[in-house]
Amino acid sequence: MNTPVRRIAVAVMAMILVLLANLTYVQVVKASDYRNDPRNQRVLLAEYARKRGQISAGGQVLANSVDTGGRLQYQRRYANGPLYGPVTGYYSIIYSSSGIERAQDEVLNGSDDRLFVRRLSDLITGRDPSGGNVVLTLDPQVQRTAYEAMRQRDYVGSVVALRPDTGEVLAMVSTPSYDPGPLADPSAEVQKRAWNQLTGDPDQPLLNRAISETYPPGSTFKLVDVAAALQTGYTPDSPVTAASEMTLANTRTTLENFAGTPCGAGATATLRDALARSCNTAFAELAAALGEERLRDQAAAFGIGEADLAVPMVVAPSSIGDIADTAALQQSGIGQRDVRLTPLQNASIAATIANGGVRVAPHVVKEIQGPDLSTLDTIDPDRVGRAVPGDVAAAITEMMIAAEDRTQGTGKIRGVQIASKTGTAEHGNDPKNTPPHAWYVAFAPAQDPKVAVAVLVENGGDRSLEATGGSVAAPIGRAVIAAALGSAG
Repeated sequence: MNTPVRRIAVAVMAMILVLLANLTYVQVVKASDYRNDPRNQRVLLAEYARKRGQISAGGQVLANSVDTGGRLQYQRRYANGPLYGPVTGYYSIIYSSSGIERAQDEVLNGSDDRLFVRRLSDLITGRDPSGGNVVLTLDPQVQRTAYEAMRQRDYVGSVVALRPDTGEVLAMVSTPSYDPGPLADPSAEVQKRAWNQLTGDPDQPLLNRAISETYPPGSTFKLVDVAAALQTGYTPDSPVTAASEMTLANTRTTLENFAGTPCGAGATATLRDALARSCNTAFAELAAALGEERLRDQAAAFGIGEADLAVPMVVAPSSIGDIADTAALQQSGIGQRDVRLTPLQNASIAATIANGGVRVAPHVVKEIQGPDLSTLDTIDPDRVGRAVPGDVAAAITEMMIAAEDRTQGTGKIRGVQIASKTGTAEHGNDPKNTPPHAWYVAFAPAQDPKVAVAVLVENGGDRSLEATGGSVAAPIGRAVIAAALGSAG
């Protein structure tokens, strides 16, 4: 090979290497930048050209894609957006997705294996591809009752309602809520404006408080204490201290009952009366007597500490935290210190007791459908295991009936026996001067449960420092129970 030819060959090889390097740079290094460049509309057009499946509940369509007839063919729309927003989530080209839109994305976009036959049929027939549909377990009547009860009072918090025997979520409300519609708007400016408004709100409307936030459960945690105690020789009539206050073990810190009242007329009270009166001193001493291991084991049996729970949205793990000494154990026994539960977890504890001690995993998805609404899959109840024996669950139920009979607040349902427990949970750096969180967990009818609920109202609702679970959360829980029982016929 002569010199000129060799030089040409080297030059050609160099140019090929430069082209390969440039291609690698464009497709690998700069791919993300080009894909996200606001001037690049190929991704946007591709996303809006696909008909995404619908989300429905109780025969109502909550989210679907409609043909706009424009260049961006399909737009995501949400019926009653704020009512269902924390569950459906949003679907945004810029800000990704959340809720069911994210957890069931493969079904909704049509890539799920259960839709393979449909995809193959679309390919052969030349039909436009479309996603599958997701049917939720939510009961629209129960969901609306829970949402309106929180919204009308301007409460920040959450409500969860479950069917005890199946684990179906009948309501999952988080307030304040938001409308997912603007985040799915074809206009990038509309999406950005809505996103900035939502993320800048100190009340965090994008946060699903039912599953993504944990709170000190306060006295509702005493149900866990009772469950452990009744399996270690205690009975509802066992004596416990009735002292109005006590000093935590090996400390100078005092612990008082609510309003500093004694737990009865004598030196002792029954365990039944202690739960009904929600006596802190009795349950602090009970927790110390039970010991950390029994308390942890019982909490775990109820699902507290489960790290991989999904409904199918991922649920933040609940925990009883570290327990360094007996004083910490006493505080943990009354649902304070480092104990943290999601509202879903607290509802699950009530549902487990209602279900005779058998824990059923909660779930929000009821059915997966094809684009033609044909059923591809149904979600069966997942009975996780037994948290307490049946006789213990029955005893706790009777004790919760006594607690409900002592609980004040409006909304009691004529002819319906509710089993419940309230909680008033201190929190913050200055808990005595910070409005407490108000809890109410319950199920009904007590002897034939159809629904279990948990209500959490942050920072005392409209009662500030005077808030209690009975005055703030109980009326909402009772309204939700009434709606659920009415819906069940």
